[in-house]
Formats: sequence, structure tokens, C-alpha cells
Amino acid sequence: MSVCIKTEREIELMREAGHLLEKVHDDLAAYVKPGMSTWEIDKIGEQMIRSLGCKPNFLHYNGFPGSFCISLNDEVVHGIPSKEKIIREGDLVKIDAGLIYKGYHSDAARTYMVGEVAPEAAKLAKVTRQCFFEGLKYAKAGNHLNDISKAIGAHAAKYGYGVVRDLVGHGIGTHLHEDPQIPNFPQKRRGIRLMAGMTLAVEPMINMGKADVVWLGDKWTVVTRDGSLSAHYENTILITNGEPEILTYTGTL
Repeated sequence: MSVCIKTEREIELMREAGHLLEKVHDDLAAYVKPGMSTWEIDKIGEQMIRSLGCKPNFLHYNGFPGSFCISLNDEVVHGIPSKEKIIREGDLVKIDAGLIYKGYHSDAARTYMVGEVAPEAAKLAKVTRQCFFEGLKYAKAGNHLNDISKAIGAHAAKYGYGVVRDLVGHGIGTHLHEDPQIPNFPQKRRGIRLMAGMTLAVEPMINMGKADVVWLGDKWTVVTRDGSLSAHYENTILITNGEPEILTYTGTL
């Protein structure tokens, strides 16, 4: 495993990449409404990214055909944008996005609640988001990677939710996916020791039912095996000598 420690200049570029991606998410949220196709949202979002002088890093990544992963309800991640996928009232819409700014990547995901959603769906989205912030508490130099993983998994377990085990978070920098992998559930080993200058994409993927997932025939879309709802929340973060910095979110917790 080779974990890249970023220089001050690299951190500045990653910080800008993160802030630009946050702007895209914030602006795109207005379009997540009933009647919109996921294809339309993808095209609008891609235009936003390019208007900022950046490139969508998901587009053609390992053959992925869209600029955004847009997943509905029981779709966990990697939903392919489609004109046939229409957003409806009550949907949980997961939008995973990334961009490249001057050679540096950012990556973040949000779960949007469309109109009036079922109380249990709203609770799942809220808990999944909080799982990220529970993990963030341990994202400090000197701690171990498994400290983040344990905190995320423990918070989801309080609600009886299934924590997806087939997909994990990751390091990020000049490549979208770098070492280390970051599970959302506890490991037998403590994992690497966190060091200032590491940039990580931490992304809880939490199912209302069991943790098991399957890949659809398109080879990309991941769904819950039991058909239960799933939520996803992700930010790119920076490990510092003090509190961690979220590069893709500057709002209040």
C-alpha cells in the first residue's frame, strides 16, 4: 500500500477542487424534483462542471457512460443516468459526483429527499449522513484507519441498518481512487496510522435492510439484494495535525 501525503500546494489544489464540487452539488439540488430524468440531471451537472473550467472525473472512468452516478431508492450506487429513469415524489435520490481541477480530483455524494418522503426513508438519509460525521470525529493524525470505520459502522448499527461491505471509501488525489481503502464497518486490524496531508473520500453506504447487494446486468448499478432503501453520503476530507478539514462541504453540521 502506498498512501500519498499531499504537499501544501497539492492541498490548495485539492481544496479548490472540493469547493468547486460543493458548488455543483448545491446548484444541482434545485433540479432534483419530480418529472426530471436522471439523464437531464447528468447533463445539467456536466455543464456546471465544465463551466467552472473542470472536467467530470466519472465520465468514461472504466467505461462509465455518465458524468454523475445517480441512484434511486433501492439503488445503492453507480446508477447510470437514463432518459427512462424519472424522479418521482417520495424518492430517495443519491447523486455521486466528482471533478478534476488542475489535475486534482474531488469526490462527494448526497442523498436527496424528493418532496414528501416516508418517515423511515427520511430517517435513513439522516442517519447515513450522521454516520459520516461520526467517522469524521476520528479522522485525526495519530488515529488508525479502523477508528473511522468502527465509528461509522457503530452508528448505523444503533438503528439496525445494514452497512454495505462490498463497496468502500478510498484515498484521492491525482487519481480518483488511491490507497487506502476505507471500509464503513470495523476491521480485524487497526489499519494504517493517519497522517497529516492524507486526503480521503469517506462514504457511508447504508441500507435500511440487510447489507447484501447485487450488480445489475449493466455491470454498474448496485442495488440492495432485499429491495430495501439505501442512502449514501460522501465527502473528500483532509487529515491535519488538528481537526480534519472537509474539502467538499463548508456548511454547518
